[in-house]
Amino acid sequence: MRPLSFRLAAGCALLMLATAVPAQSTAPQRLPPPVSTGDLVQPLLPVQLQDFDAYMADTLKAFEVPGIAVAIVKNGKVVMERGFGVKELGKPDQVDARTLFAIASNTKAFTAAALQQLADAGKLDMDDRVIDHLPWFRMSDPYVTHEMRIRDLLAHRSGLSLGAGDLLYWPPTSYTTKEVVERLAKVPLKHGFRSHYAYDNILFAVATLVIEEASGQSYADYVRQHLFQPVGMDESLIDMTYLKPGMDVATGHAPYEFKDIKPVPPMAWLNDPGAGGIYASVHDLAKWMNVQLAGGALPTVGADGKPQRVFSEKSHHEMWSMLTPIPIRKAAIPELAPLTPDYCGYGEGWFLGQYQGRKLVWHTGGWPGFVSRVTMVPSLNLGVVVLTNQQSGAAFNAVTYRVLDAYLNPEHKTDWVAVYQKAVKHAEAKADDSVAAHEKARDKRSKPSLPLADYAGTYRDPWYGDVIISQEHGKLRLRFGKTEQLVGTMTPWQHDSFTVRWDDRSLDADAFVDFALDMDGHIREVRMQPISPLTDFSFDFQDLRLVPVKAADTAPTGK
Repeated sequence: MRPLSFRLAAGCALLMLATAVPAQSTAPQRLPPPVSTGDLVQPLLPVQLQDFDAYMADTLKAFEVPGIAVAIVKNGKVVMERGFGVKELGKPDQVDARTLFAIASNTKAFTAAALQQLADAGKLDMDDRVIDHLPWFRMSDPYVTHEMRIRDLLAHRSGLSLGAGDLLYWPPTSYTTKEVVERLAKVPLKHGFRSHYAYDNILFAVATLVIEEASGQSYADYVRQHLFQPVGMDESLIDMTYLKPGMDVATGHAPYEFKDIKPVPPMAWLNDPGAGGIYASVHDLAKWMNVQLAGGALPTVGADGKPQRVFSEKSHHEMWSMLTPIPIRKAAIPELAPLTPDYCGYGEGWFLGQYQGRKLVWHTGGWPGFVSRVTMVPSLNLGVVVLTNQQSGAAFNAVTYRVLDAYLNPEHKTDWVAVYQKAVKHAEAKADDSVAAHEKARDKRSKPSLPLADYAGTYRDPWYGDVIISQEHGKLRLRFGKTEQLVGTMTPWQHDSFTVRWDDRSLDADAFVDFALDMDGHIREVRMQPISPLTDFSFDFQDLRLVPVKAADTAPTGK
């Protein structure tokens, strides 16, 4: 999810881009024929989208995305649901409307809906204290612990920093969901409670446990029974562990070393399912958007003659009401200025903004190899979902805004592919400048103060746990104790700073490792930070405060 995290969708400027990778060719597909409405034949798409095949071919090629699925709904009907490109590079299977993709943080809206359903049923109140349902729950500040309400879990206003605690489950760790939430007590707060917007995932792990406590069901069972089934999302899965051979599923792809696109192995997020992990198709998400646009109502009618509902109108209103204002950033390049909203904020599992004078309700998601975007225009009863199997937010934005323009601004046709290509290059240039600045400041003549063996040992962070450095074959190796993928080789950078290059090159998260010595030359603390600004912010190495663990106290932390 580079350079900014599309999984986490940290702001409303929507300048979420991805680094360019080698191109592939994708043959355009033909539009389906018009459909009959009985008395007359109407085209499926507005005039501005009649060249959509060619536009999608350009999008796939420009942003090096193997496959994309798109669905558009309007006035309760599915205008289009289609696939473009292939499920996996080098293989012929085509993406279609029923191909499953990881939708990542688009899962958050399902978590919010689950909590609101339980509120509708009287099993909780959204303004209940979290400790009313999880008495053992703790934040690092007693006041925040006491005042944290269920609604706060969904609003990114807790006082935590951006992506705080994400290393507890990203990349996958062996902690359980309960252990992740227990460790939240040691994650420091950066802001005042409810004073700032800062996107997090860890509080959705708390929401997961609240759902389980209030419902008496696992998160997976609850979502399947109370959301997927009534909406008709028969193809959707809670996470990749439910995938079976032969299923119509896309393979994720990532730019290794920020350049070479390759498949990545699927990932299951078992210890924070409420934040991300659902697999769904655009066919199913079209139904989800229609329910959302209908305020929670289903197209079916109950015995009382009234539409059946997934959640109440009151719950729908609360989910789509702003809880946390979000600062509006200046566009990275002038061509993106028309996307700058007049207002922006976060509700319950949804971003709220504005485009062309119309309110938008939207979210993005990102996962190893996948990024996606769901966008709705309530006043037009319009929705569009874009799922991709490559980490290019530029691609899903270019598609989304072409569709929105077709309905909101049909007289003006912007080539959003060209705009986002320029924005990608701008972001890459800034990242290159940052890395070059580090290189310029480096004293290449310097050497580590200590023999390499003296840097080896176990280091402990209060919230993550243990990080182990060992000397192997004359080199230092760094391992995160609970994260199988975070293993890499350390190389001296300057003085007592090193770089760590992870063995898994799909992570794009190499980091500086800096040792601070006391007056006697003993290691006092270790700090880390990503080398490149293109690194996903969920690699929150900078929040670690690692201190040496004495030999007598090296029992692994965690449970």
